[in-house]
Amino acid sequence: MQLQFRRKYNMHEVRPKKFLGQHFLKDQNIAHKIATALNESSAQETVLEIGPGTGVLTKYLMQERGRKLMLIEIDRESVAYLRANFDQNALQIIEGDFLKLQLADMTSEDLSIIGNFPYNISSQIFFRIIDQRHQVKEVVCMIQKEVADRICAPHGNKTYGILSVLIGAYYHAKLLFKVSPGVFIPPPKVDSAVIRLSRKEELTLGCDEDLFKKIVKQGFQNRRKTLRNALKPILLPVEITMDPIFDKRAEQLSVDDFIHLTKKIELWKK
Repeated sequence: MQLQFRRKYNMHEVRPKKFLGQHFLKDQNIAHKIATALNESSAQETVLEIGPGTGVLTKYLMQERGRKLMLIEIDRESVAYLRANFDQNALQIIEGDFLKLQLADMTSEDLSIIGNFPYNISSQIFFRIIDQRHQVKEVVCMIQKEVADRICAPHGNKTYGILSVLIGAYYHAKLLFKVSPGVFIPPPKVDSAVIRLSRKEELTLGCDEDLFKKIVKQGFQNRRKTLRNALKPILLPVEITMDPIFDKRAEQLSVDDFIHLTKKIELWKK
């Protein structure tokens, strides 16, 4: 697909902004590798790119004919660049904040999300994706490697935490490859990694999901304590906390264990 280029802006005129956590990817091989990491099923479906910047991923995403491509970008300078350099008939550019975006207002269909997520808000982006998981079937993103390791960690691992459980409850997570700081402008002070999240068939957990989130967050806020002590703010009766599961720490519980625990507490609350 040919891209319209009007020579109004060039990449060097769009300045990465520290307050937005921008680090522009300059390596075309890495960009192509990320763009093609989406499953083949997304080729004819809707894809939303978060934070396209100067469109280094966008131009590769546009090569898949039949795909409906939407971009959301909060930086006005980047939006101006994208509108000047890309065919407006081939994609939809939204100037706005993904953290405030309601996907249902854009489309009623399932979609895939892709992007080089700003590292300072990547966790917030994932929480928004979880909240709207009924529409987000797949995510391919580049994030800080430390966060990627946390998301993909199995239970019992020291990096296993809130994101590991909440994402793992609804998605299969896979670390695809690592990325060095030198491929960015400006180079970040940390290593990066690309991960893929594939939505599970079951969209619900079969328990009170608000309570599930509360238990997970409370458990990991005091991760060195046993659940018996970590969950004290929930004010559980002694007879429930006698269950052997309360002798464990949050990091020792799998997603299924947290679901089982939620059901047990939910039954008592009734």
